[in-house]
Amino acid sequence: MISGALAAGCILAIFILNFHINRSTRPFIYQDVRTIPAKKAGVLLGTSKFARKGKINEYWKYRIEAALSLYKAGKIRCMIISGDNSNRYYDEPTVMKKELVQAGIPDSVIYLDYAGFRTFDSMIRAFKIFGQNNFTVISQEFQNQRAVYIARHNGIDAIGFNAREVSAYYGFKTQVREKLARVKVYIDLLFDKQPKFLGEKIPIK
Repeated sequence: MISGALAAGCILAIFILNFHINRSTRPFIYQDVRTIPAKKAGVLLGTSKFARKGKINEYWKYRIEAALSLYKAGKIRCMIISGDNSNRYYDEPTVMKKELVQAGIPDSVIYLDYAGFRTFDSMIRAFKIFGQNNFTVISQEFQNQRAVYIARHNGIDAIGFNAREVSAYYGFKTQVREKLARVKVYIDLLFDKQPKFLGEKIPIK
């Protein structure tokens, strides 16, 4: 009985935390490139180009499309690509940059954050390393909500632009992990967690 009550309490807590993040970030999340305010910088959150069996990762594909649409519409003037580069065989920022440059975005307006191991790290590093306190986060809605919540809790004036969502079947495991990641957000904020790496500042022209 006690274990059942504990499990029910955990599920309720997860539901409440998720509801709070969704509701509190709603005014700062945009779907339409025509209505989103223009910002100097966009922060594109990294992910792997390839999914299992060598297929293109739909999350990756749609984030690239979203970043291109914002830049071509004049809604961002430069871009920080923040992702994982934990070893020489895995480099999210460089792969995404290559795709964007091939699509017409100038190399000179793209900055790479190789230490964006988590959404939390990406938000704090955009401010502390790249000096940006007012930017647009580019990812799917579920990650934008979490990213914007983290940013604004830390005094950063961030908004989110939603990339196209994947199908419910394709994204099921990601959505389950997201619920738990949101609990981690509150733990990080409670204990004043800092990014894994900070380092030298990288000025954006």
